[in-house]
Amino acid sequence: MRNSDESIIESCRLWVLKVIVGLNFCPFAKPVVETNRVSYKVINERSLAHCLMALSDELSALSADEGVETSLLIYPHGFESFDDYLELVEVADALLVDEGYEGTFQLASFHPDYCFDGQQDDDAANYTNRSPYPILHILREASIEKALESVANPEKIPNRNIEFARAKGLVQMQALLKACRTE
Repeated sequence: MRNSDESIIESCRLWVLKVIVGLNFCPFAKPVVETNRVSYKVINERSLAHCLMALSDELSALSADEGVETSLLIYPHGFESFDDYLELVEVADALLVDEGYEGTFQLASFHPDYCFDGQQDDDAANYTNRSPYPILHILREASIEKALESVANPEKIPNRNIEFARAKGLVQMQALLKACRTE
């Protein structure tokens, strides 16, 4: 049975609240979430061309609307395979450059089977980038730069997150992600 867009978005909202904000994986996310400046969009396309068109449209929309700080494009169909998803990310990054958005926006990637290069699949560290569905997260570079000004040693954030996830353990991280699924 296919999940409704509302259910998919709710799962991702819960994940942002419980994991990204709740575990402080992104120290800049809380104020953006609290002020409701996050856009969640479900892309129900399977073809790469249509998925990239949706990304292009969202980049244009964000460019025109400063009221939306960040956008999560959720791809529940067609990118269930992590390898297929990595291909999407690669082409999406190229599209960002081709359309002149390099330096304005950047992409962060999240996937239910995310696995850092060289890590075991069952390493709890992978849960820093595991999400209920495949997601391309569009971030404004100016906002990132501004947020980084108030953070001591921002380069330590990824390692802190990895250590934190490993300390929580695989079972707890799996349970936390599973609790975000609303279907």
